[in-house]
Amino acid sequence: MRFFGALQKGRHDPWLIRGSIDASLVVISAPVAFFLVPWPTTSTFLVLLGAMLVHFAYKVTVALAYERAAYTVVYPVIRGTGPLVTVIGASLLFQEHFEPLQWLGVACLSGAMLLLALRNMAAEQVDLRGLKIGLIWAFAGGMLVAIYTVWDAYGIRQSPDPFTFLAWFFFLTALDFPILAALRYRRTGAPGGVGSLLRRGFAGAVIAWVSFGGVMMATRLGGVGEAAVLRETSTVFAALIGWFILGETVGPRRLILMGLIALGAVMVQIGG
Repeated sequence: MRFFGALQKGRHDPWLIRGSIDASLVVISAPVAFFLVPWPTTSTFLVLLGAMLVHFAYKVTVALAYERAAYTVVYPVIRGTGPLVTVIGASLLFQEHFEPLQWLGVACLSGAMLLLALRNMAAEQVDLRGLKIGLIWAFAGGMLVAIYTVWDAYGIRQSPDPFTFLAWFFFLTALDFPILAALRYRRTGAPGGVGSLLRRGFAGAVIAWVSFGGVMMATRLGGVGEAAVLRETSTVFAALIGWFILGETVGPRRLILMGLIALGAVMVQIGG
């Protein structure tokens, strides 16, 4: 997940790179969906239609957030606001209940993420109005992370064949942004280069299948809340990618906060 987010915030327009990723997802997923797995049942297909709406809303909020604020500010906010709501949703829908140590771990992880965003924000020289707008979109994206995590977990659990759900999920939820990206490309072109855009899109699609698909399989086999919390340790690696690839700075305070994120994940894991 961390590499996926870094790709979307890299040298290209976030709308174009997301469209390129989704176009590659369609190409990769279509043969699997149509020829290699059983067709979805009516109930699974209805869940997939809901997933299309939720993930489209999420992708729009992320693109809008990335337009306005730095990656190392936006990404921790998006990922940090989701775990708590996801755990509550999993408790209500799947009767999964956290122990006190696990709740403390969630608080440690989410709190450290938001503090990391604040620390990163202090190091950025950006337009305050743009930053505020970006943070609003980031918080909205974080809430949608929680919604789609619970919804996708329900979908893959009710599907008779999990690979049917995964193949059709990646195919259907990727149909929207290539259209938006094509319209944007007609107006702006591809400043970072079409070849680089396509390469990054293909890499992002492969990463999405492996990482996002792996998380969904984990929610089918194990606890939704635990899988969601452990996934958010990607924020640690996102900060490192921002440092090494995007040229953003990482200092001792950020390293301490990233350590607290990892500690929170460990507490969730051992507290169950």
